[in-house]
Amino acid sequence: MKGLKNLIIIIAALAVLAGCAKATPTPTPLPPTPTPAPTLAPTPTPAPVEKTIVIGFTASQTGKYNAESKEQIQGLNLWAEHLSAAGGIKIGNTVVKVKFKFYDDESTKERVQELYTRLITEDKVDFLISPYSSGLAAAAAVLAEQYSKIMIVTGAASDDIFAKGYKFVYQIYTPASRYLTGAIDMLGKVDPAAKKIAFVYEKEKFSTDVVNFAKEYAANKGYEIVLFEGYESGTTDFAPFINKIVAAAPDAILGGGHFADGSTFAKQLYEKKVPAKLVSILVAPALPEFAEIGEAAFQITGPSQWEPQAQYNEEAAKKAGIPWYGPSVKEFVEAYKSKYGYEPGYHAAGGYAAGLVLQKAIEDAKSLEPDKIKAALEKMDIMTFYGRIKFDTAQFYGKQIGHEMVYLQWQKDPSGKLVKQVVWPEEGRSAPLIYPRKLE
Repeated sequence: MKGLKNLIIIIAALAVLAGCAKATPTPTPLPPTPTPAPTLAPTPTPAPVEKTIVIGFTASQTGKYNAESKEQIQGLNLWAEHLSAAGGIKIGNTVVKVKFKFYDDESTKERVQELYTRLITEDKVDFLISPYSSGLAAAAAVLAEQYSKIMIVTGAASDDIFAKGYKFVYQIYTPASRYLTGAIDMLGKVDPAAKKIAFVYEKEKFSTDVVNFAKEYAANKGYEIVLFEGYESGTTDFAPFINKIVAAAPDAILGGGHFADGSTFAKQLYEKKVPAKLVSILVAPALPEFAEIGEAAFQITGPSQWEPQAQYNEEAAKKAGIPWYGPSVKEFVEAYKSKYGYEPGYHAAGGYAAGLVLQKAIEDAKSLEPDKIKAALEKMDIMTFYGRIKFDTAQFYGKQIGHEMVYLQWQKDPSGKLVKQVVWPEEGRSAPLIYPRKLE
C-alpha cells in the first residue's frame, strides 16, 4: 500500500510539472534587424552648357550713313553688354552667349551684297541684323531670304521690302507709309485753315517712299500739294528748291532725307528766312547732332521712331493687354548716357531693340532652331522701352504693325539751350507745339 501511495504521489508531481511546461509560452523570436540601405549621394546638378551664337551685320563706318549707323551700332553694342552682364540667354540648362561679326559697308549696296554673302557663306553667322537705311537693308534682305537666314531689320522703314513675300526678315521701325502722316494730322489739329503743303525730298528709296505715301494722304485730307520735287543724294545747295518754295508760299514744308542733307536744308531755310508755318524733316532732327546747326534747328519738327520722353512703360503695356519686356526707358537712357556721354536718339534705341527682340524670340522658342524662332517672332506682341512690337504674318509678312511714330520739335529750355520735346501725339507730348514757326 505504501508503495502504491508513493507511486501516485510521483505521477501527480509529474502531471503538475507537465502543466507548468504547457503554461509557459514559448518566447516569440525578435524579427531580424534590417540591414540599412546604402546612403545615396545627392544627384549633382549638371553644369550649364554654354553655347555662343554669332550675329552678323554691316555698319556704315564710312560714307553718307555714318552718323545714323554709328548710333544704331552703339545701341546694339549696349544690348550685347547688358546681355553679357546678365549671364546670357537661358534656355533650360543651356546658356547662350552672343558674339558679333561685322564689316564696314561704306554706305553702298555693292558692299552690302558682298559682305552679307561673306557673313552667311564664309563666316557662318547664326542670325543677321540689317545695315542702316532702307536701300542697304533691302540689299541685305535679298540675301537673308536666299539663304533662309533670320534677319532683324532695324534702321529701315521701307514698305517695299515687305511686299516681296519674304519669310525671314522682321521689321523694327514703323513703316515709311506712316512716317509723315502724323505731321499732316498735327497740322490739321493746330491750324484747320492751313491748306498748302510743299514736299522737297531726297531721291532715295526711303524718303521717296515716305513722301509718296504722305502726298496721297495729304491729298485725301484736302490739302493742295503746291510743290513736289526731289533732289539728288549729296546735294549741298538748296537755293533752287528754296526759290520754288518761296514762290509757292506753302503753309508747311515736309520732306528731307537723311542727316547730312536734312541738316543742310534746315540751315538754308533759316538763312533765307523762308516763312513756312511748319517744317517737318525726316531723320536729321531726331539726331542729337542736329543741335549743332544752332538757331537753324529751333522750331524744326521731325518724325521719330522713339524719344527719351516717350511714355512706354509697364502701365502702358498693362493697358494694351500685352506683356512688358526689357529695361525701362529710364534704364536704357541712363545706361546709354553713362557709356557714350550723351542722350540716345531713335537710331540707338532701334539698335538696342533689334537685339532685344531676337533675345525674346530665342527665350520664347526655348531653342536655337530657326523654325521655332520664326514661330516665336510670328506670335510676338510685346511692349518694350522702344514701344510696341508686333509683326504682320499675312500679306506683308514681317512688316512692323505694332510700333507708332512720335513727333519732336527743337525748342529751348529756360537757359536758352536747344532741347528736343515730344509735341505729337497730344496724349504723349512733353510740350506744346510752337506754331506758327517764328522767324527772328
